Amino acid sequence: MTDFPWLTTLALIPLAGSVVVGALPAARELLAKQLALAISLVALGVTIAMALQFDANAEGQFQFTELHEWIPQFGVSYSVGVDGIALVLIGLATVLTPICILASWHDVDGSRRSVNSYFALLLVLETMMIGVFAATDVFLFYILFEAMLVPMYFIIGSYGGAQRSYAAVKFLLYSLFGGLLMLAAVIGLFVVSDGGPRAFLFENLLNLSIDPTTEKFLFLGFFIAFAIKAPLWPVHTWLPDAAAEAPPGGAVLLVGVLDKVGTFGMLRFCLPLFPDASRWAAPVVITLSVIGIVYGALLAIGQSDIKRLIAYTSISHFGFIAMGIFAMTTQAQSGSTLYMFNHGFSTAALFLIAGFLISRRGSRLIQDYGGVQRIAPVLAGTFLVAGLSSLALPGLSSFVSEFLVLVGTFTRYEAAAIIATGGIILASLYILLMYQRTMTGEPNEEIRKLPDLTSREVWVVAPLLAVIIGLGFYPKPLLDVINPAIERTMQQIGQEDPKPVVPVAEGTGK
Repeated sequence: MTDFPWLTTLALIPLAGSVVVGALPAARELLAKQLALAISLVALGVTIAMALQFDANAEGQFQFTELHEWIPQFGVSYSVGVDGIALVLIGLATVLTPICILASWHDVDGSRRSVNSYFALLLVLETMMIGVFAATDVFLFYILFEAMLVPMYFIIGSYGGAQRSYAAVKFLLYSLFGGLLMLAAVIGLFVVSDGGPRAFLFENLLNLSIDPTTEKFLFLGFFIAFAIKAPLWPVHTWLPDAAAEAPPGGAVLLVGVLDKVGTFGMLRFCLPLFPDASRWAAPVVITLSVIGIVYGALLAIGQSDIKRLIAYTSISHFGFIAMGIFAMTTQAQSGSTLYMFNHGFSTAALFLIAGFLISRRGSRLIQDYGGVQRIAPVLAGTFLVAGLSSLALPGLSSFVSEFLVLVGTFTRYEAAAIIATGGIILASLYILLMYQRTMTGEPNEEIRKLPDLTSREVWVVAPLLAVIIGLGFYPKPLLDVINPAIERTMQQIGQEDPKPVVPVAEGTGK
């Protein structure tokens, strides 16, 4: 069934479902939730069926490809396909969406805002996420890259916290600025490629002969847009506000999946399309990444707001991912891709469990908690496992990816890898201090009233923790899918792993 339009079908399922859910009468809130969950589970089933037919060792770069003329006058095509990198991230999106829908079951109940519209927006967002990872036409990718802003803007601005309007506008302005720079670079690509039919197809843009100065400008247009989306220090300031004000399900999709579009774009487009400019910029990007690792961790330690703390930890994690990508070694890039997937699950668990806790107490301030593990041991236990995954404890999923990034980076940028390793120590501080302040100690009267996780909430958290623990001990299935795609990317940018240097003993002559 390789000729079946898997990717188009997969993207259309949640899009059609969003129309049905959004069109339901306002009084049918429960039906809207049930339909949204069922539709997202169907999309997950289609993803699994597609993934079972994926051949990681196939000769071509992309599989399940579709190509149709769209705007032939400008060389724009509807072209989609996946390699191992894109397949893993599409899987991340389709797994997290039903989990977020189930976790958001009561997020907007009792408010004046439309419950049906909220769940419809989550489904629209799923379509955009699938499309942006599957696009193999640069112009199509740009359209979806920008279109993702719309549902997320309304999720934050209409259903977020007290400062939702400010956070939503800030998120939109930052993203639009990056999008404008990318649009200029996309137009520049069209010019240097001499236009023509299918001018924006990824494979047609490889190995273009571009003036070095022009290549650097085009690279910067793409890179800055991706750095904002990721976000990479110092263009990160929109994330703590957006993640803190978004409802828990929206925050998970924002930080767990949408932000990965930035690092995915660096790996998919910046490096293969502009290899010389990428090598030129690599030392600067590595430096920014290391600063982001340390800066994000230090600010996380000083936070008094639980959700902002988790957001700052993600800035530190994205520093690791970007560092691994621009280290340009097989180990580091495989680790970065695996890190994108693993971070999605660990941050999802943290945000959702923190959301359950906040909904019970009605406060995001760490100082308002304490002694939760005595009253709600299941909630506290799951929060601890999620936190330990975030600090990359051996045996949990993030450890493998972080280790690969650091080892792969060390072979080319020793100082950067050594400094970044200090981020692990800082991660231990911000996670364990948060757990100590919120979960240990003597509970006050407000905390004594907190119920433990309900059966629905256990169903939300269980698959996240299962993946975190499972991939911590056995990441091989994902790495088998990722590694061939990384090797092909390394060939496209003309890079080889550094040869190990063996010291020669004096007097041996060897």
